Amino acid sequence: MRVALLALRLMCLAWLWPVTQLNSSHFPNKRRHKDMYVGENAKQKHGGRVDLKMKKQDSTKSQLIKSEQLLRIEDHDFAMRPGFGGSAIPVGIDVQVESIDSISEVNMDFTMTLYLRHYWQDGRLAFPSSSNKSRTFDARLVKKIWVPDVFFVHSKRSFIHDTTMENIMLRVFPDGNILYSVRITVTALCSMDFSSFPLDTQNCSLELESYAYNENDLMLYWKNGNDSLRTDEIVLSQFFVEDFQPSFGLAFYSSTGWYNRLYINFILRRHIFFFMLQTYFPTMLMVMLSWVSFWIDRRAVPARVSLGITTVLTMSTIITGVSASMPQVSYVKAVDIYLWASFLFVFLSVIEYAAVNYFTTVEEMKRLKREKVPASFNATQAMAFDGCFHDNDIDLTPFSEVSSSPNTERNTQSRNSTVSAPTEGTRLRRKHPLLQNLSFIMSNSYMIDSYSRVIFPLAYLLFNIIYWSMYA
Repeated sequence: MRVALLALRLMCLAWLWPVTQLNSSHFPNKRRHKDMYVGENAKQKHGGRVDLKMKKQDSTKSQLIKSEQLLRIEDHDFAMRPGFGGSAIPVGIDVQVESIDSISEVNMDFTMTLYLRHYWQDGRLAFPSSSNKSRTFDARLVKKIWVPDVFFVHSKRSFIHDTTMENIMLRVFPDGNILYSVRITVTALCSMDFSSFPLDTQNCSLELESYAYNENDLMLYWKNGNDSLRTDEIVLSQFFVEDFQPSFGLAFYSSTGWYNRLYINFILRRHIFFFMLQTYFPTMLMVMLSWVSFWIDRRAVPARVSLGITTVLTMSTIITGVSASMPQVSYVKAVDIYLWASFLFVFLSVIEYAAVNYFTTVEEMKRLKREKVPASFNATQAMAFDGCFHDNDIDLTPFSEVSSSPNTERNTQSRNSTVSAPTEGTRLRRKHPLLQNLSFIMSNSYMIDSYSRVIFPLAYLLFNIIYWSMYA
């Protein structure tokens, strides 16, 4: 009986064995799915935030993969330009200037923020679309396709804005046309000419060029001609923007060949009012202040000397301050001409008083010798010669006259004889009128101040008329 039951069980197992093998072959991943399900439930139990973050990353990754599949990025080698081996690919450029941030005369550069847009066609990125609408992407897809390698010539430093994300936009149309836009701040060199500073006009330019592709591979051009360069309203502190104008040309390099180059030219005219307040008006006032000494008595030595030295030192300070804010150029600027000419007028006013004081001393010494001042000449009368009284206060008539003697009579006769008419055979030498006037002025030194009151203002006025007519 037991043997019969054992045989029956073996027959049942033999009959069920093929059925279990068939079920295991049809559902091989059932246990694995179950394990994954149990694992996901365990993660949700431990924390829902981590799971939500992972889901967001997965959704973004899947969306980027869909975009790559739509544009067939994996099917092409984007290290090469479109139409590699054929004719040059045309790349249109469109620029909108947002602002001119700064202009430095010392460093000879300018800083500009702009929107740089590129237009070209890449058939490798064409995609089917029933609505014929474009697709817009950010910087993450830009790194996986080919874009023009445009750089700024003579650029000192530049950067792409990355707040809050990189300011890069890529727009792809169904036919393969591409718009690539980027927001850049660039600091570039500007060769300035300061010959007319501060009455100058500067012409600066920002130059764009491909770094790797010469004219046989890439052709840069302005997308809309002169309308390709657009600007917002730009207000600068020291300059007025007169004109923005695009242009193009070719650049040659001996090792690599010819390259297309685009220019953004802009003309800057300097505002003069700031320099009028800071430089020109103070200089004019210092020159006029130096003329005050012409109305001060020539014997007031401390007053006239201190005034002259003060104006000279003030002019030196103004010149030093202007030179410190300018680049060290090897040519003369317009402001240097004005400052040094004004400094010369101030210096000549000091020299004028030195001449007046010298001729006054010589004149008084001659008067002393001519009058033969006696030993009884007291100290009060001597003060007339040390700068305390005017010429009208000097009265030498009370001095006792020297008694006449036969010798003095002979001298008087001899002087009369010399003044008498010349005899025959002698020739009179007539002095030159200029020398006569000069000797007359030297003998009357107070007239130097009188002439200076008129000559100095007229000469400075003439200088200003010539200066402003040349540079204004």
